[in-house]
Amino acid sequence: MAELTITKANFQSEVLDSDKPVLVDFWASWCGPCKMLGPVISEIAEERSDIKVGKVNVDDEQDLATQFGVMSIPFVALFKNGELVKSTVGFQPKENILSLLD
Repeated sequence: MAELTITKANFQSEVLDSDKPVLVDFWASWCGPCKMLGPVISEIAEERSDIKVGKVNVDDEQDLATQFGVMSIPFVALFKNGELVKSTVGFQPKENILSLLD
């Protein structure tokens, strides 16, 4: 499944009300580490049907970034049952991102 574009308008339905865990990548187009992480996030989205994978552009969605205390990007967050349960900051190898799901 392809990554979802997450916005303030669909955050409630796609993330908080999701029946699956949701991995959310907070990123920006000017961020070098975000560009490195992008293909990793895409790969996870294609390989894992048991989760949703979404991306939040922090320049377009500053309110969401503020709401979740995103101070540095990339910021990858795992939501389960509407709650932020785990997160990581900075570029991480795929194994580290997948370990959030355990």
